[in-house]
Amino acid sequence: MVETLVSLCHFGRPPVKWFLQRVLAALATLVVVAVGAGALLGMQYQGEPAEWARSGGDDAIWLGHAWVDGRNGEAEFRALAERVSNSGIRDLYVHTGPLAEDGTLDPELHPTAADFVDRVHEELPEVRVSAWLGQLVPERSAREGRLELAEEETRANVVAAARTVMEIGFDGVHYNFEPLSSGDWNFLSLLEETRAAIGEEAWLSSAVAQIEPIPGFRLLAKAVVGRDKYWSTGYLTRVAELVDQVAIMTYDTGMPMERLYGGYVVHQTRMALDAVPEDVGLLMGVPAYDDEHVMRDPEAETMETATRAVRLGMSERLTEPREGAGVAIYVDFEATDRQWDAYRDGWFTPAAP
Repeated sequence: MVETLVSLCHFGRPPVKWFLQRVLAALATLVVVAVGAGALLGMQYQGEPAEWARSGGDDAIWLGHAWVDGRNGEAEFRALAERVSNSGIRDLYVHTGPLAEDGTLDPELHPTAADFVDRVHEELPEVRVSAWLGQLVPERSAREGRLELAEEETRANVVAAARTVMEIGFDGVHYNFEPLSSGDWNFLSLLEETRAAIGEEAWLSSAVAQIEPIPGFRLLAKAVVGRDKYWSTGYLTRVAELVDQVAIMTYDTGMPMERLYGGYVVHQTRMALDAVPEDVGLLMGVPAYDDEHVMRDPEAETMETATRAVRLGMSERLTEPREGAGVAIYVDFEATDRQWDAYRDGWFTPAAP
């Protein structure tokens, strides 16, 4: 080991100094990129969106586990039904997992799922109900305690879980595996295998990562953060071609100010409209929760800002409403009355009587 270090010092810079220089250079580059991008993002969150750029009735909401394990009862259902009836929500993603590390789904996790699905079908017949299935997948810094999509047997178990929820009565399957790296072929294989198992008539959707804001930024961010936070537009297109609908998780962005977050969502919306085929549903995730952490400033990431930004992005890329385009609300059990009001006022326009 000593000889190796001596050799490295002789033929190049000392390893520690070299490493620190590279890290500092990467951080400096990231700062320069961030400052420049920030100025551009702030400029994009300007102007007035087109009046037609509103909900077309294709929105969705992620629902918590309490709907399938018996904790929510009649009062909760009545409140949910009222919310959904007075909105543009068409899809409910109901947390039915999580999947085990080997991809299996424990039936004891969702004892009242069939009752909930039947009730929705009876009282909200125009609404689709998808089983939200997912788990953490390996990243560079943590490989234990994660679901390995690279293992054929694990994928087979996930597909079996998808078949199970369809037999319960769900209209479809909604996948959410994080953090999935851009270009992960194992996920593409899972989508193909799932489609073959549940059939063409079943609804297949997936939560997906944010899009790389500018070429090259994804790899730079990955080198600093240690995991893939963004997808390339090409990979998003490939995933979208295998499903009926994608929901881009445009929250937890790390944007420190409202105008930066707004500009970021405008940019994400434009890129998504270009990358996702027109015959595939495209939903932009909007925040309805109050968590505050290093990647989220709740004063910046608001429902008001997100919905206005989506409208601006659509107005710049389209000349009329796009079928299947909308927003996905995250998440029902934390959404406040103010956030629901912001969704309705900023995005949803009730149909004229």
